[in-house]
Amino acid sequence: MTSQQAVPRPASRRRWAPSSWSIRTVPARALVFVLLVEAATVALLVLDAVHWRAPTSDQLVVTGLLVLVAAAHTELSLNAERLRRRIAETRFVNMTSVWTFAAALLLPPLPATAVVAGVYLHLYLRVSREAGVPPHRHLFSTATMVLAVHAAAGVRLLAPDRAGTAFSPHDAGVVLGALLAFTLVNTLLIVSVLRLARPGSRFLRILLGGEILLELATLSLGGLVAVIVGNTTPWLVLLAILPLLVLEQTTLVRQLEAQADTDAKTGLLNPVAWRRRTRQMLERSRRTGRATAVLILDLDHFKAVNDRHGHLAGDDVLQAVARVLTEEVRDHDLAGRFGGEEFVVALGGLRPDDVVSGRACDVAERIRRRVGSLAVDTRTAGRVSALSVSVGVAASPDHGDDVDALLAAADTALYEAKHGGRNRIRVRPAEHRAEPAETATPPLGLRFGT
Repeated sequence: MTSQQAVPRPASRRRWAPSSWSIRTVPARALVFVLLVEAATVALLVLDAVHWRAPTSDQLVVTGLLVLVAAAHTELSLNAERLRRRIAETRFVNMTSVWTFAAALLLPPLPATAVVAGVYLHLYLRVSREAGVPPHRHLFSTATMVLAVHAAAGVRLLAPDRAGTAFSPHDAGVVLGALLAFTLVNTLLIVSVLRLARPGSRFLRILLGGEILLELATLSLGGLVAVIVGNTTPWLVLLAILPLLVLEQTTLVRQLEAQADTDAKTGLLNPVAWRRRTRQMLERSRRTGRATAVLILDLDHFKAVNDRHGHLAGDDVLQAVARVLTEEVRDHDLAGRFGGEEFVVALGGLRPDDVVSGRACDVAERIRRRVGSLAVDTRTAGRVSALSVSVGVAASPDHGDDVDALLAAADTALYEAKHGGRNRIRVRPAEHRAEPAETATPPLGLRFGT
């Protein structure tokens, strides 16, 4: 090694080295999709340039005003935007869509694209970069926004123009159609790349995690901005900033509350949040004459996984089991982690005559089989398999009407499952037991563990 090779490269040079680019971590299928979307965006802009028409002075004023107001909005909400972006679970809905959607309704495609470019460049410099968002991800978001703006502008341009200046039901239909086209294009592109980047993820869960209602509310406000600007004076656009700031603060509080209820390692509910929500579920069940079942699940021999493969691999296993739970229960059921390798599930709204022998054990058995078939690709230890889980089941009103009574009964059933050979389901009382046809060999060939 020469002396020149021994000298470390400056940080700025390392940042631009291809080996350090975050895009290298994107799965191949997702990367191909990203490149195709960006290529389509470039092709669309070239087509716009071929049919270029010089914008009018009024259009230039609206273009510049929307960019400036969007920048002022970003600066006023800087801290809240950075924090919201850091804690967003899936895709982040930024409220600059107010200005980009208004541009799609008010301007030809190229000036509207200029608004998107100006807004997103400022957003990257002031928010995304500070929050650690990779440049390729921000570039893809910009491309999807350009395509969404063109979709909305296309609806507006294809709709027949009506004479008169008053805002009519026809105009409202055009705005609504443009909003739906904008949302459809942007949402499908973002959710598609997330699914490609995370195999096995569910469309609806990503969509809900992306705050679709917040996005629709933001776009609705953008439609109102366009109507006001198009029928009065552009300067009234300033009135939209204060409602946006209030909406952002309200959303931030809700996101922080959700984060406080979440187990950081698995994304499931933490013990405090699970107990609180299960208590509310039991109260609803009592009012409606329904029943609630509680499952306690414990990974068999999980200590052996940590000892052999390391705690980072163990964390990957816990996350894989958490995904199984979220996929096997209904959206209104509650899945949580009580610590270590122990999980809990509350199944609400069940008919009292089939809680134990029917629904609860069906869910428990599906989870048991799914965990047994897992082959977890870990970050540090390759593939981990041969996993199993023991499950204890209890139900209201047979085992009590409060959370502590159900947990105690389910825990007793779990103890029986553990000492009965593991990899099985136990229900109290004993005559309602349900167990697999055969007992699997403990993972890793071990006979001892948790």
